Amino acid sequence: MKTQVKMMSSAALSALIGLGSVTGAAQAQEDPFKIGVVTFLSGGAAGPFGIPARNAAEIVIEAINAGSLPAPYNSVGIAGALIEPIVIDENSKQKVADFQKLVDKDAVDAVIGYASSGSCKAVAPEAEKLKQFTIFAICGTPQIFEEIVTEPEYLFRSMSHATMDNVGAARYVLDIQPDLNSIGGINQNYAWGQDSWRDFSNTIAALKTSVTVESEQFPKIFAGQYGSEISALLNAKPDVVHSSFWGGDLEAMVIQGSGRGLFDRSTMVLTSSDTAIPRLGAQIPNGTIIGARGFNGPYAPDTEMANWFEKAYFDRFGAMPVSPAYQMAQAILAVKAASDKAGSSDADDIRGALAGLTFTSAAGDVDMSLSGGHQAATGIAYGTYEFDASTGQGNVINVRSYSASCVNPPVGVSSADWIEGGFEGAVCD
Repeated sequence: MKTQVKMMSSAALSALIGLGSVTGAAQAQEDPFKIGVVTFLSGGAAGPFGIPARNAAEIVIEAINAGSLPAPYNSVGIAGALIEPIVIDENSKQKVADFQKLVDKDAVDAVIGYASSGSCKAVAPEAEKLKQFTIFAICGTPQIFEEIVTEPEYLFRSMSHATMDNVGAARYVLDIQPDLNSIGGINQNYAWGQDSWRDFSNTIAALKTSVTVESEQFPKIFAGQYGSEISALLNAKPDVVHSSFWGGDLEAMVIQGSGRGLFDRSTMVLTSSDTAIPRLGAQIPNGTIIGARGFNGPYAPDTEMANWFEKAYFDRFGAMPVSPAYQMAQAILAVKAASDKAGSSDADDIRGALAGLTFTSAAGDVDMSLSGGHQAATGIAYGTYEFDASTGQGNVINVRSYSASCVNPPVGVSSADWIEGGFEGAVCD
């Protein structure tokens, strides 16, 4: 089913989940804990990514303020301080200026969000410069802590970076298709797409040296039309085509590629594609390999927290949560968990407690073990798509999971070096 939501201004959202709407407010501290929530509210990424992330922020913040989350998060607020969200649109040409406004004018205690790796590359050094506690919720490029901010103090990322996605994808492809001979790729021409293809193709090369690369396509992000790239892949005829497309680009590529027979000619592995399941349904060809950037969406665990989140989201919005919703919720829960550990609503105390913390999310346990405790390492699952015409629902079958130690580089080793060095230290079940 498709998510049915109404667009809401940041002021309206703040009013909905801010101080006035909360039970238990009498227990809370007088001063709120202000969080700048950054997500796509407009543009092609809004429907598949930004709105689900915003929706997740709404229900999780509301529950934190009410003290109604499952244990261990069932205390009110951030050490008693109620969260006041200030929601802004990531679809802006002034991302750094917008970040600076949250810090200087809005005086937020924390900034949480960002989906695009391009946004994160721009904001990362600014967070350190302004000494602003910031958690990236979604963006995946490993460059953030491997090249841009190598000794972070104020910046965190509460989910694994893209190396996890692509090492996991390569392992899954070889697990289900051990006779693989050739691969191709269609990835967006910026950090996320470039890093994703590098890690996938290099992992395949390390695990099976006989596999050849037949075609590498890098269209511009948000291009929308992929006719020439699809033609090139059809002509190259690789056994598997890898794509890290996301949001509206992903949906356009699926529709265009399946219409021209690309999904029939090659097995498609889509590393960030669970968002398309409720939106495209039967338009996704059966047999497509589906990724959700962790144990999100169809791969979520059967835990009290995961079940609460799924029910709360469905009851509010009439749709199942997809990976960006889980990822936003995870970033907010990181603040809650660190605050509970520190027993404080002070941002410096919280970021100190978050470094190296292991905490529970709707996608399972999150271990902040990399980049000095500022980068999460989690496991990942992949499965193949199967649409059930009788129910009108898409599902994943042949699911395989890969532990964090199998798909993330160890402490102190860059992603590229780890893959090229043969995954030294990897522990795969």
